[in-house]
Amino acid sequence: MHPFDLLGLVTYFIILVLVGYRSAKRVSGSADFAVAGNRIIWPVLFATLAASFLGGGASMGQAGKAFSEGYAFMFAASAFPIATMISGIWIAPRLKRYANAHTVGDIMAHHFGPTARLATGVFSVVFCIGILGAQALAVGTVFHAIVGIDTATGIIIGMGVVLLYSTIGGMWAVIQTDVIQFLMLAVFLPLTMMIGVHQVGGAEALVAALPETHFSIMGNYSVSAFASIFLAFLLGETLVPPYTQRALSAPDARHARIGYTVAGGFGLVFYFISATIGLVAVLQYPGIVPDFAVPTLIRDALPVGLTGLVLASLLAVVMSTADSYLNSAAVSFVSDIYKPFINPNVSDRRKLWIERVVNLLIGIGAVIFALYATSIVDALLLSYTLWAPTILVPFVLAVMLDLRCSRSAVAAMLAGAVVTGIWEWGPFALQDMTGVSGLVAGVLANIGVFVAVYCLCRRVSGNSANTQA
Repeated sequence: MHPFDLLGLVTYFIILVLVGYRSAKRVSGSADFAVAGNRIIWPVLFATLAASFLGGGASMGQAGKAFSEGYAFMFAASAFPIATMISGIWIAPRLKRYANAHTVGDIMAHHFGPTARLATGVFSVVFCIGILGAQALAVGTVFHAIVGIDTATGIIIGMGVVLLYSTIGGMWAVIQTDVIQFLMLAVFLPLTMMIGVHQVGGAEALVAALPETHFSIMGNYSVSAFASIFLAFLLGETLVPPYTQRALSAPDARHARIGYTVAGGFGLVFYFISATIGLVAVLQYPGIVPDFAVPTLIRDALPVGLTGLVLASLLAVVMSTADSYLNSAAVSFVSDIYKPFINPNVSDRRKLWIERVVNLLIGIGAVIFALYATSIVDALLLSYTLWAPTILVPFVLAVMLDLRCSRSAVAAMLAGAVVTGIWEWGPFALQDMTGVSGLVAGVLANIGVFVAVYCLCRRVSGNSANTQA
């Protein structure tokens, strides 16, 4: 790597640490650490939300899948930005009705009680660690492909910087660095795509050189395989803790709605850019590991000076997602587990200190997870099975329909978790036998149990009222 490019990368890391240091001065309490004082207007919300969900999976993962399978995976995965726009129109504005809420658990407790809060906190923390591990693996992949150091060392260096600024600066640091990182990815990754397309002879030459299946909607996927991926991305990361925190950070419903909706639209464009880079890499570097498509193109196709900036933007994509999940995991643990069930009388100052310590410990756990993960997208899909089949359905029903039944929510979460676990890790290959993924089976079980228990509770409640009358 040329010294000029290395200088640009080091400068980027220094800026992130300085932002974290300056943000620490603005963090006077837990609300600042968790939701930045509820003062994030929609342009900033759009930038930080887009930077958060366009991480290693949306960049290197998308490009790697396009390298192997063409645009088909992009079309299936586009369910997530579509879900983000839907959430922005109908759900995110409603979240501002919950005064002083910092987490998904706060809202679940409002509707379903303390047991639902505890279950939500546990699932939220584990889910965030899984996603964070995928981003840590992506950081290591970038360092290995471009700088030449081994993946494990790259994970430790990149995540060390994320841990430093997010631990001392909380949500203020996360949001400010996200805006910087968003501006970098919005400029430099499209530029990388255009340079790559130009080097292979233009868009027409790219289309002519690759099989038609690389440009079809379903590619070589069966209907059931395509549907499984579509549903995994539609449900697996929708309204997860860091994205819900973004809506809660907005000053009002209008800012939450616009920020979410615009971020979803930008996500569709970004998915196309990442996938196209993957197709360019098929022609330029046909023998590489698919997940290395983006960093390899950056290393070999870009001129000296620009390589360092684009590398920094690629790391920005990944690190912006990592810092968001890191902050959310720490806030969820303290707000949904520690304070309600371990030390209800904890002071705000001590709560802030604990959030910082937990932030650090969770980051270390995610690094360990990343050292054993094999694929960025596989790590993401595995983590998705911890969210949609457990928390998503009761959460959405609570926000949209104002439902209140603790038994139905807790039973649905447990049923979704058990069914998904049996489907994914049980003794029988149920996905192969049925064509239904574990995530979909878990969501269906969650919905069925929630509706059944809710209706039963209402019937029992109605009978009790009649008996008393």
